[in-house]
Amino acid sequence: MWYNRLMKIITTPDARLREKSKKVSKIDDEILGVISDMRKLSLDWEKDHPYELSAAMAAPQIGVNKRIIIIRDDMEDKKNISFTALINPEVIKAEGKIKTDYEGCLSVPEIYGMVPRATKVRVKAKLEDGTEVRIKATEELARTLLHEIDHLDGILFIDHIRDQSDAFYRMNEKGDLEPIKDYEKEIRDNEKLWGEE
Repeated sequence: MWYNRLMKIITTPDARLREKSKKVSKIDDEILGVISDMRKLSLDWEKDHPYELSAAMAAPQIGVNKRIIIIRDDMEDKKNISFTALINPEVIKAEGKIKTDYEGCLSVPEIYGMVPRATKVRVKAKLEDGTEVRIKATEELARTLLHEIDHLDGILFIDHIRDQSDAFYRMNEKGDLEPIKDYEKEIRDNEKLWGEE
């Protein structure tokens, strides 16, 4: 087996988050095991974060550099715990207006950001059973797909806003997002975010 079952979610500055993931050539029991672990770890994370919803995850976030993502089927309802897995997802086209909105990430603890993304996206991928699908997504789903597919290329949401001192936020104990005041110390020069460069 090429990975340890039920790994934990890895966080910055883990170098594995910066690697480009390899295509899945065959959907076998190992790949299905990775997907199962991603679902479980997403929901485990959510139990420890009462104000947040685990909307999606990419395989690199559990240290598996394969092109696999999972997306929550209902991003409004925490009781609905089903996820759809997309294997080898590929952006065919990103279009529409560019909208800036909040993003967070299971692999970037405590930090949130206002990130610009296209509001419409077309994606092709395979489902767990090998069926090829094409997805037209708008707004929140488009943002989530773009965020997760970025992971497969070693890109984190913080990379899109790195030089914007007013784009970073932190969640307080009540679940509200507050602007980060000391950008230089907490963001720009934070080795926990960027690693040693």
